Amino acid sequence: MTIYLSIAVLSAATLAYEVLLLRLFAIAQWHHFAYMAISIALLGFGASGTFLFLAQRWLGPRFTLAFATNSAAFGVTALTGFALAQRLPFNALQVVWEPRQLLYLLVLYPLLALPFFAAANCIGLAFTRFGDNIGRVYAFNLVGSGVGALGLVGLLHLLYPESALRLVAGLGLGAAAMALLSGGRYRVWAAGLAAAAFIVPITAPASWTELRLSPYKSLSMALNIPGTEVVSETSSPLGLLTVVRSLLVPLRHAPGLSLNNIIEPPPQLGVFTDGNGMTAITAFDGDLEPLAYLGFTTAALPYHLLEKPRTLILGAGGGADVLQALVHKAAAVDAVELDRRMIRLVSQTHRAFAGDVYARPDVRVHVAEARAFVTASRDSWDLIQIPLLDSFAAAAAGVHGLSESYVYTVEALRDYIRHLEPGGYLAITRWLKLPPRDSLKLFVTALEALQQEGVVEPSRSLAMVRSWNTVTLLVRNGEIGSQGAATVRRFSRERSFDLVYLPDLAPDEPNRANILQAPYFFDGARMLAGPGRGDFLRRYKFDVRPATDDRPYFFDFFRWRSLPEFLELRTRSGAALIEWGYPILFATLIQATLLSALLILLPLWLRRRDAARRPPDRWRVLAYFLCLGLAFLFVEIAFIQRFVLFLGHPIYAVAVVLAGFLTFAGMGSGAAPSFSAHIAAGPFSRLTPIGAAVLAIAGIALSYVLVLPPVFAGLMGLHEAARIVLSLILIAPLGFFMGMPFPLGLARVSAHAPELVPWAWGISGCFSVISAILATILAIHLGFTAVVAMAAVLYLAAGVIFRAPLTGLPEEAGRAGR
Repeated sequence: MTIYLSIAVLSAATLAYEVLLLRLFAIAQWHHFAYMAISIALLGFGASGTFLFLAQRWLGPRFTLAFATNSAAFGVTALTGFALAQRLPFNALQVVWEPRQLLYLLVLYPLLALPFFAAANCIGLAFTRFGDNIGRVYAFNLVGSGVGALGLVGLLHLLYPESALRLVAGLGLGAAAMALLSGGRYRVWAAGLAAAAFIVPITAPASWTELRLSPYKSLSMALNIPGTEVVSETSSPLGLLTVVRSLLVPLRHAPGLSLNNIIEPPPQLGVFTDGNGMTAITAFDGDLEPLAYLGFTTAALPYHLLEKPRTLILGAGGGADVLQALVHKAAAVDAVELDRRMIRLVSQTHRAFAGDVYARPDVRVHVAEARAFVTASRDSWDLIQIPLLDSFAAAAAGVHGLSESYVYTVEALRDYIRHLEPGGYLAITRWLKLPPRDSLKLFVTALEALQQEGVVEPSRSLAMVRSWNTVTLLVRNGEIGSQGAATVRRFSRERSFDLVYLPDLAPDEPNRANILQAPYFFDGARMLAGPGRGDFLRRYKFDVRPATDDRPYFFDFFRWRSLPEFLELRTRSGAALIEWGYPILFATLIQATLLSALLILLPLWLRRRDAARRPPDRWRVLAYFLCLGLAFLFVEIAFIQRFVLFLGHPIYAVAVVLAGFLTFAGMGSGAAPSFSAHIAAGPFSRLTPIGAAVLAIAGIALSYVLVLPPVFAGLMGLHEAARIVLSLILIAPLGFFMGMPFPLGLARVSAHAPELVPWAWGISGCFSVISAILATILAIHLGFTAVVAMAAVLYLAAGVIFRAPLTGLPEEAGRAGR
C-alpha cells in the first residue's frame, strides 16, 4: 500500500508543479510564452515512455531503487531547474528580432522537462511492475493529481508562489522516502530522504526561487524611475499584487486624460497585478474638487448624458472609477471587484491614503467576477461602466491573444443591456490601438448584441469617442437621439477628443483633434454599421469578428494572411502589429508534434530489424492511445471554459474542473475491473467494456453541451460553495467513465505485449500535450462545442480500434481485458 501512496503523493506534486509553473512564468514573463515552454516541458512524459521502453529490462528488477531515484530527482530538478531557468537571459518579446533567444529556449525546454521526465518514469515503471493491477495504479495517479490541482490553489492563498515551489520539491523527496520504505531494505536511505523533504524547502537559498521579471513588464519599467519603491506586496491564486510609490517622480495614472486638462491629479499609488495591469489608488480626503481632472477622460462621457445615475462599475480596482462617479454626483455606486485583496488594499492597508472611499454610504462594494455578478443580479442601473481592465503595455504587446474573456462577448453585452434602465447607458473603455482592433471588435460585438435583443436599427443606439490613447464606446438602451448626439459632440469638442461614431456623423467631423493620417476608426465603424459589414470583416487585416461565449477570445485579432506583411515591416515597428499569442501557440503545436513523432517512432525504428521482437498490432496500440491522449484533454479544456462563468474565475474553474475530472476518473479507473464484469454478465454483453465506457462518455459529454448553459444561467446566484459542490456533482459521471478506457486498454496491452506498456504511456503523454494546444486552436476557430464533439468522436474511434482482441492475445486474456 505504501508504494501506491507514494504514487499519489508524487502525482499531486507533479500536477501542482505544472500549475505552479504557469503562475511563476506568468509573473516573470508573459503567460502565453509560459504556456509554450511548459507544454514542451510536459513532453518529458513522452520522453519517459521512450526511455522506459528501451531501459525497462534493466530497471524492472530494480523497481524500488529506480522509483525512489526518479522521485527524488523530481524534487531536486523542480527546484534547481527553475533556478537555472531564471538565470537564462531569455526575453520572450525579443524572440522575433533576436535569433539568439531561440538558443535560450532550447536550453529552457530540458530544464523544465527534467522534473516531468523523472515523475513520468515513476508512473511508467509502476504500470510495468503492476501489470495485473493497472487500474489501481492509475486510480492513485489520477486522484493524487486531482488533489494536487485543488491543493495548490489552496496553498497559494497561504504562500507566495516561490515558497510553494519549495514545498512541491519537498513532496517529491517525501514520495521517494515512502517508496524506499515499501521495499523494506532501505530504511536508512528512507529516513535521510524524509529529513531532506523537510530541510530542503527551508534551507534552499532564496536566490534559487527569486522571480526575475521581464524588463518589458510595467512594474519593471516603473521601478526604473528614480525614487520608486515597493511599499507592499500580497499574493494569492488570483495574482501577485505589488503596490509602489514614487518619491521623486509622482505617479500620474489617468487613462484617456484630455490634453486640455489643467488640473493636476493628486498623489497616487500604483498597483500592479503579476508585474503588469496597473491600477491606481488615488489620494482622497473627502474633498471631490481636486478630482475634477477625472471629468477630462473619455470614460466621463456617460455622466454628461445622465443626471445622478445609479452606477455599476465592473472592475473597480483601486477606486479611480468610483471616484469619477462620485465627482459626477452619481446617486449610488455598486463597485464590483474580483480580487478581495484589492479591496483590502484600498479599505484597510492604505485606508488613510485612499480616504475610506469604499466605506462611503453611497458606495457598495461586491467581491465577484463581473459577468457572473451581472448575470446573477436582479437589479438594473442607469449606467454600467467597464473601465480598462488591463495595462497599455500588455495590450500594445499583443500578449492577451490567448486569454479568454467573458466580459466582452455578445452574450455578455446582451446581459448588460438587459440590466439597464430605459434610456440607460453601457460604457466600455479600451486602449487605443493602431491600426484599430479592440475598438472595432467591441463596436461590431455591440451591434450583434443589440440585433439579438431585437433592436431594429442597432447603429442608432451607439456612440464612440477617442482620445490620444483610449476609446470609449456607449451603448444606449434606446436610441441616442439628437439631444444625446449634441451632448457627445459638445463633450468631445471641449476636451479635444475625436468623434469616432454617431448615428448621423458627417465624414468631415472625425479626426480633428488627435489627427491620424486617415480617419481609420470612423471608416471602420461606418463600414461595420452599414450593409458592407460582412465584406469588411472578411477583408480587414485583423480578425475583428464578434466574440461569443463559445469562442470567448476577444483579444485574438490574428490573421495568417497578414503575417508576411507585418514581418516585412518588423524593422519599422511592424512586429508590434502582430498579436503574438496565436503564432506562438501554433509554433508550439508544430514543435510538440515533431518531438512527439520522434519520441513515439524512435522505439519502433530501433526494433525495425528484429522481426521476432517486433510487437504485433503496434499501430493499433498507437492509434488507441493517440485517441485517448487527444480526447481526454479536449474534454477537460472545453469544460474548464464552460465552468469559468459559473465559478466566477478561471483559476477556480481550472482547480475545480481538474480536481473533479482527475479524482472521479481515478475512481472510475479503480472500478474498471468490476465494471468489466458487469458488462460481460449483463444485458450489454455484446459490448466490450471499453465500448460501453466510450459510449457513456460520448453521450454524457454531448448532452452537457446542451444542458450546462441553461443550468448555469439559472443557478448563477447560488453561494460560491454551493456552485463548487454542484460543479463536482456535474463532473462526476463524465469523469468516472473517462477514467476507464486508459486502464482497460493498458491492461490489454500488458497481457499481450508487456514491453509496450511504457510506450503506450508515452504515447498518451505526448498526445495529451498536443491535445492541450490543439484544443485551444480549435476553440479559437470553431468554438468549444466543436471541441467537445471532436472528443466524443475520438472516444468512439478508440472503442472501435480496440473492439477486436489484439493479435496473439489468448482468448481468456482477451475476455478479461475487453
